[in-house]
Amino acid sequence: MRSVITVVTAILLTAAATCSHAQGQPPATAPAPKPAAARAAGTPAEKPAAKPASKLEKKHAASNSPEGAGGRSTAEQARTPRRDPFESLLSRQKAGGDAKNLPPGKGGLQVSTLKIDGIVHGPNGMIAVVSNPQQRTYFLHEGDQLYDGRVDKIAMDGVSFHETGKDAFGKPVERSVNKRIYSTAGEEQ
Repeated sequence: MRSVITVVTAILLTAAATCSHAQGQPPATAPAPKPAAARAAGTPAEKPAAKPASKLEKKHAASNSPEGAGGRSTAEQARTPRRDPFESLLSRQKAGGDAKNLPPGKGGLQVSTLKIDGIVHGPNGMIAVVSNPQQRTYFLHEGDQLYDGRVDKIAMDGVSFHETGKDAFGKPVERSVNKRIYSTAGEEQ
């Protein structure tokens, strides 16, 4: 049975080598079959020495390589993610907005991504405890400037923000956003 498999494998490798040679590619080298004694002993068989390629073969391989077209190999092209054709392009733009380099601290907080964790009454007024999507905690006071807005008012049940941004056409838009600690059904946090 093993001899049949070996013969079939040799035939397939020979056919593949002639096909690839006909297409202008160098023939693939097949590993030499291991003798039965080497397999039984468990020692690896020696690898055959590779034949050095001539200058003409190197030049021919370089001109037909996939890297010549576009400068990227097919392996690199296969690794690049492809866009989902059923995903909305508008939601993709919103997700791309989160990837920008935001400044550190309170100045890098976006109103739409904040989560209100708590509100504390301190000696200098009310303090809102908020967290961003990376689970970092910040303490906000009234009047603090954020990346896309500012804190207007802090009450015991929520925080009011003044958000500035641009609509789909690039027109500046300002709006008031209220976020509550305990959101009710249908309300976003």
